[in-house]
Amino acid sequence: MKYHIIVFGCQMNISDAERVASVLESIKYKKAKDINEADLIAVVMCSVRQSAVNRVHGLVEKFKKNKRPITILTGCVLKRDKKKFFRGFDYVIDIKDIKKLPEIIDVKKIHPVKCRKTVILPKAKLFNGVKDKDNYLDITPKYSSKFSSNVPIMTGCNNFCAYCVVPYAREKEISRPAKKIILEIKKLVDNRYKEIWLLGQNVNSYKDKNISFPKLLKMVNDIPGNFWIRFTSSHPKDFNKEVIDALAIGGKITPYLNLPIQSGDDKILKAMNRHYAVKEYKNKIKNLRKKIPDICLSTDVIVGFPGETKKQFENTAKLFRDIKYDMAYINKYSTRAGTAASKLKDNVSIIEKKRREKVLTEILKQTALEKNKKFIGKKTIVLIDSNKGDNWYGKNEYYKTVKIKSDKNLLGEFVKVMITEVSPWSLKGNIYE
Repeated sequence: MKYHIIVFGCQMNISDAERVASVLESIKYKKAKDINEADLIAVVMCSVRQSAVNRVHGLVEKFKKNKRPITILTGCVLKRDKKKFFRGFDYVIDIKDIKKLPEIIDVKKIHPVKCRKTVILPKAKLFNGVKDKDNYLDITPKYSSKFSSNVPIMTGCNNFCAYCVVPYAREKEISRPAKKIILEIKKLVDNRYKEIWLLGQNVNSYKDKNISFPKLLKMVNDIPGNFWIRFTSSHPKDFNKEVIDALAIGGKITPYLNLPIQSGDDKILKAMNRHYAVKEYKNKIKNLRKKIPDICLSTDVIVGFPGETKKQFENTAKLFRDIKYDMAYINKYSTRAGTAASKLKDNVSIIEKKRREKVLTEILKQTALEKNKKFIGKKTIVLIDSNKGDNWYGKNEYYKTVKIKSDKNLLGEFVKVMITEVSPWSLKGNIYE
């Protein structure tokens, strides 16, 4: 029997998919070369944007047209969406219940036609550190990369931003025991992994007994080995002096941070239920750059949130000019059923949203190019992650995309590069010894 996994969404969903793969292989499934030879298809869903939900609906239609294999839906799924997918999938499973897959899929009894049945499992029990032995994050993943790994340190979210469904799909914040996190990372480093991503919906609020996120960062940094530490996601309200001090340690902790602003206007931030003001955010960036002057800073922003006026948007544009981000993930607001914002009138036209997106992109293009020009003639370290022929691509310590040429196989290797050319979105250079 062979399986194929389709993943939508963020790095947490990728990590979840790796654990699904591990459970399936424990019951003798093997990874299919492609979807066409799969006896079982698992979809790890993202519920954050309606467009992602619609893509899953599109898959259901494709499944209906073929002599389909066994189908499973899991991941970040809203309760209201589960009900809609009961007829489209054979098994609809809470991500916290994936340990139960062997119980509901008996490989000896599966028949590709006769065994059609949608299974609704009981509500998953919340795990609580070492007290609960059923924490699905304790499953050893079937890592999809041999050099870069996603290590969840917590799951869930308590913030309830007005536009976001994550607290409803992932439920309350729960932190993994630090001992288990450190053990997983040590094993990865022993297996020569070069990059470790610490994951959580809000990593800054991590707490395991007396171990906070800054302390966890220091513990990971103290692990012997040649590897980088990155993390995502951070919430500005919990981004404090202790986190900044931990980042400033350097060592294996790379000088890159994504700190979502979402809007540069206080009234819109309040409507978004973000729990911080623009001045507070800017002061944190100021303190961060005092400690780490060359840090690479990216952000997330939403344009066209319900009620956002042109003047309020200009406040966001001004903030972009003031902060001078290296990168930004600019999203046009779209209504997501089940959120507080879905009750508000989506009164900014799509044409205006596109205009605002373009304005921010142009500002970003200028500031990113200005930042990247500082790399010309400088030496940097690049972790190579892909190639097209003899063109190799990777990220440097500042999370900048770098392109080099080589006739050697550099995949998964740290490479020393001298930067010769730059654009707003990437760097180009030559290998040096």
